[in-house]
Amino acid sequence: MSPSEAQVTLAIDAMGGDNGPEAVLDGLVAAIEKSPTGVQYVLVGDERVLSPLVDQHAVLSKDLVRIHHASQVIGMDEKPVASLKSKKDSSIVRALELVREEEADAMLSCGNTGSLMAGGTIKLRTLEGIDRPALGTIWPGSQRYFVLLDAGANPESKPIHIVHNAVLGLNYARIVLGINQPKLGLLSIGTEESKGNELIQESHHLLKQTRSLLNYQGLIEGFQMFENEVDVVVCDGFVGNVVLKACESLCKMIGTFLDEELRRNALRKTGALLSKGAFKGLKQRINPEHLGGAPLLGLRKPVVKAHGSSNKHQIEGAIRITLDVVRKDMIGHILTDAREANELLQPVQLAVGSNP
Repeated sequence: MSPSEAQVTLAIDAMGGDNGPEAVLDGLVAAIEKSPTGVQYVLVGDERVLSPLVDQHAVLSKDLVRIHHASQVIGMDEKPVASLKSKKDSSIVRALELVREEEADAMLSCGNTGSLMAGGTIKLRTLEGIDRPALGTIWPGSQRYFVLLDAGANPESKPIHIVHNAVLGLNYARIVLGINQPKLGLLSIGTEESKGNELIQESHHLLKQTRSLLNYQGLIEGFQMFENEVDVVVCDGFVGNVVLKACESLCKMIGTFLDEELRRNALRKTGALLSKGAFKGLKQRINPEHLGGAPLLGLRKPVVKAHGSSNKHQIEGAIRITLDVVRKDMIGHILTDAREANELLQPVQLAVGSNP
């Protein structure tokens, strides 16, 4: 039986996120109504809270959904390592353990990103050939969506980690975005090969050695990301996180300015009402609900992080992404590409006498 035909068991951290278990269950109901077969769901969290909520939905039958009790919850602002040590019976930890013990094929959470990343690395470990996991994010471009990583998992990276990020990101683009031959670019301050710091220079050199495998297009600048010159943008976690938060802040500021201007007089308010459909379409293009989850790339088992403030539609989208990652065997494809990339780089590493 192929992975696409096999029964999938998905563990869901039902307690994580800003909107509580109600939003998680609403998203699960929507997912089951759209695709009622082939999946069993394990809701991980406080049974006293979850059981009454499950009983409210006829579609959440016992043959599709079961509850795995976890008495603790890791808050969104808690420190990752400390929270994992002090809350060993948390929904995040218990869900990860279900995946580790192969009682579930994958895990989804809206909870604390740092705790999920640290817990996933400790409990599941990284894939062979991948030194560190990375956080990939999907961004809107002028023509289609693209992937940027690392978005903050590893602020300090070596050139080999940038190559591994490329392997992870390219498979993410293929599986989640459906791009058959995604193009790769390395984010820098200019397209000239002389531009960039030592990390950029050395990473660029390694990526050129893997051009045939990774479809590397070269260095790109920030503005080129949104013009879809490439489908995957790689960088270290420090740069990626700065770019992510700066763009998020800019979008919020523009939204605030637009709202203020539209409320200045009655005529503008009328125009805003007439443009409601356009604003809704714009919001969906910038923040697509069907792409509501981001896999924590590089772990040995699939773990998907949904936004902490996810609504039911975003959670439904995150469930779909998680199932795609399992059924399309993204882990297997990453392993194959990582092995080939590392083999291509062996002569380079031997020439410099060390691991880049």
